[in-house]
Amino acid sequence: MRILVVEDVVDMNRLIVKTLKKEGYSVDGCYDGEEAMDYLFGAEYDGILLDVMLPKVDGYEVLRRIREKGMNTPVLMLTARDAIPDRVKGLDLGADDYLVKPFDFAELLARIRAMTRKRAGSKRNQFTIDDLTLDTTTRTVFRAGEEIALLPKEFTILEFMIQNQGAVLSREQLENQIWNYEYSGSSNNVDVYISRLRKKVDSGHAVKLIHTIRGVGWTLRAIPGAGDSAREKA
Repeated sequence: MRILVVEDVVDMNRLIVKTLKKEGYSVDGCYDGEEAMDYLFGAEYDGILLDVMLPKVDGYEVLRRIREKGMNTPVLMLTARDAIPDRVKGLDLGADDYLVKPFDFAELLARIRAMTRKRAGSKRNQFTIDDLTLDTTTRTVFRAGEEIALLPKEFTILEFMIQNQGAVLSREQLENQIWNYEYSGSSNNVDVYISRLRKKVDSGHAVKLIHTIRGVGWTLRAIPGAGDSAREKA
């Protein structure tokens, strides 16, 4: 999942970004309201952490503008101002949640999980396809009762695929989930992660779940007897 952190205090911004990356999120960070809107109107995010007191354009105005444009990305407001009128203003403008500084990072992560579940259109913590189950809260994956150990980016890709199971996902869509604007690595890294996932998820199972749609992308579908090199028509 891809998160935008909008916080003008540099040390705090970097700490939040670092913490989220350790949890497996793809994260972009920016420091003022104008820059935030450049990011938001140029890419798709699964959640926004938005400070209220920002240079150039404050957080309330950023929120008002993105909601005015029809952007429904979940927004968690971060602020040192805990007065009820301030909270009401943010919620009335379309914020999904409010967190007062200073905050505990365990609570921040829990609130992010809650608002991104809303983004997925579901209150569920668990997603299932065939005999595979993925839990977004514990960040665990089981297939046929056996736990599968995944790296953070592998988990992020599988999470995105299972939330969109049956859909054909392009390389660009997957890249947007796992890398930020600063990423400039090899263009075949998605292929590498998909290959690793195939080995971990499908090896030894009659029903294959991860499939390549030649020239288009990848999809998560339960297909009995399909080999790892199976190709379906888009």
